[in-house]
Amino acid sequence: MKEYGSNIQKLVEHLQTIEDREKRTRYAHILVELMRQIHPNMRDNQDYYNKLWDDLYIMSGFRLDVDSPYPPPTADVLGKKPQPVPYNTHGLRYKHYGQNINLLIAKAISLEDSEERLAFVSYMAKLMKTFYSTWNKEAVEDETILTNLDEMANGKLHADIMSIRTNGFVDATPRERTGDQPPRRTPSGPSHGRNEGSGQPYNRNETSGNRQNNPNFYPNQGQRGHRDGGTGGRDNRDGGHRNDRFRGGNNPNNRKRR
Repeated sequence: MKEYGSNIQKLVEHLQTIEDREKRTRYAHILVELMRQIHPNMRDNQDYYNKLWDDLYIMSGFRLDVDSPYPPPTADVLGKKPQPVPYNTHGLRYKHYGQNINLLIAKAISLEDSEERLAFVSYMAKLMKTFYSTWNKEAVEDETILTNLDEMANGKLHADIMSIRTNGFVDATPRERTGDQPPRRTPSGPSHGRNEGSGQPYNRNETSGNRQNNPNFYPNQGQRGHRDGGTGGRDNRDGGHRNDRFRGGNNPNNRKRR
């Protein structure tokens, strides 16, 4: 086998000349490990080690006599042809929609509830529109999809298709209408008006008291002094000279007085 090289082939031929069966088996395991190192990408296969042992038997001409963990293959596997794949015999009218659309049409025809059937047909039409755009790489009109759906259903869904043409597609899916799924809910949390983990309404004033009555909550210019130890504001930290500067504007006399 060319993928292992001539050196592996020579080792296989030397392996057959060893008379001790136990020693021959031990060397066979070492040789399989060497074959694994030559092709590390083969480990993704499901029958990885089984293939390595089969290749070892094939390179020995099916004459190797060792105790392998897998049964040795027969000689007829080399000339065995794969089984032919049968052709598709579904007879699809529109192949870009696939066979699953025919199964969905049969399911929609069997529905007895008119509202559920209308939602099912609307969902199928949207799905067919997606398949058409994927296959043809272009946009398609809704009328084309509805016409194809009516032809594939042999007119058995004509009333629902006419309702879609008149009133438009139904937004809800069939699963939502039958009640198999719970209704969609808007996620809620502390930012949606409730305290986290308490189940009680969230009161913004409870975090640090009433904001209007708490001077430490609003760090404005005239109230920062309460946070700094009650000195009467930020401007009082430098002895009132900062207020003189702002009162005098650009008066140079005030600057000299500082």
